[in-house]
Amino acid sequence: MKRIIFFTILICATLQVRAQWSGNTDFSIHGFGRGSVYGGSKAYDLTSVFAELSLQASLKKGPAILESDIRFTTGMFFNEKDARFRIRELYAGYKSQKFDIFLGNQIVIWGRMDGFNPTNNITPSDYFFLSSDPADQQQSNFMLKMQYRPLPGVDLELVAIPFYKMSSYRFDLFDMGELGKYLLFGDDMLPERILANGTYAVRANFDYPAFGGSVSWFQGYDPYHGFNVVSVNWASAQPVVRIASTPYRKTAIGADVAIPVGNLMIVRAEAAYNHTKNPDKKMFIPNPDISYVVGIETNVLGCTVIGQYIGKYTFDFFPLSVPVSPDANDPASLVQYAEKYIDYENRLFNRKVFNQQERTNHAVSLTITRSFAYDVLSAECTGYYNITSKEWFVRPKLSWRISDALMAVVGGNYMRGGEKTLYGYSSAVMNGAFAELKVIF
Repeated sequence: MKRIIFFTILICATLQVRAQWSGNTDFSIHGFGRGSVYGGSKAYDLTSVFAELSLQASLKKGPAILESDIRFTTGMFFNEKDARFRIRELYAGYKSQKFDIFLGNQIVIWGRMDGFNPTNNITPSDYFFLSSDPADQQQSNFMLKMQYRPLPGVDLELVAIPFYKMSSYRFDLFDMGELGKYLLFGDDMLPERILANGTYAVRANFDYPAFGGSVSWFQGYDPYHGFNVVSVNWASAQPVVRIASTPYRKTAIGADVAIPVGNLMIVRAEAAYNHTKNPDKKMFIPNPDISYVVGIETNVLGCTVIGQYIGKYTFDFFPLSVPVSPDANDPASLVQYAEKYIDYENRLFNRKVFNQQERTNHAVSLTITRSFAYDVLSAECTGYYNITSKEWFVRPKLSWRISDALMAVVGGNYMRGGEKTLYGYSSAVMNGAFAELKVIF
């Protein structure tokens, strides 16, 4: 109730400020309200049912900038009632012809590929906020962002994040079969909040009619974390293993490029080298790797078609060996075997999270979109297939612009994977259909 009152006061105060500003002030307020339903999975009839109000305000007075996206969401998520007040973005800053500086909660997305961006190491995601728009899963960080434009078409960007925020996986919702009988998910293991644990990243970006591209450097904790064994309880006949989300530091060097080929297509490529330390000693740290994506965007029979190849090469890769069962009459050997098997299973699980099950990982994706009736209707379908792990998903969506202010969206998400794969675990929760009605103001 207190959150609702606060949110109402904030709206009223914002509208009052709008009435008071005058002169050369550029102020706008817009947003949306929506109702969303997502359901039909094996685990949940209704996975999420929520209503949401988004208030997005923008203020520009001379070089001063203020941007905000504040949301209030209430509903049922995985059979649990929840009301969320989220400051998705809220930052202030200074903007001039050559130099910008912004401080506050911001979402920064790097990379030129569609959906798979090896250079995008800054923004965490809540993969279990299910709606019609995958961009809703993006979460902001409190950060300092500076941009400098020394030449036309060239900008240099610096990002500094003092406190770490990890992506949300919610694997605790999955039925993990035999593994789940002795596995418990504990509280997240977050790094100490000191500047030495902060994140720093820089990028040089180039935008010209003939091509666009960038080179970037990242140093900090990766939002896409691993899992570590926190404790093992031997009180019962079968050990109970508690694992927790645990972040790791890395250094990443990346680049991307987009090149138009006449009026026919755009060729894009993006890659990043990710360097980590001590992956052999810590199960939640992936091996160093190179992630890369190559794709084309073209128009076929009025459809926009985006095809991509997604690959990864893992350095210092070695296959994990299944521990050998010991003599059943030797209690000490049995305990050692159990410890080795716990280590084996959790390392194998982390490799699936990191897409490092094999030395090389290969996948393809295809997205097709088309508009009808003068953009009143828009159809989109994305498919993905991992050649290495044999996992795949398809996500169709149909949007109907009923009026300038009213939009309806329907679609679905269906994924499949073999036994003990991530898609195999998550399909029982993530599969389903969605419908949404949105009023835009």
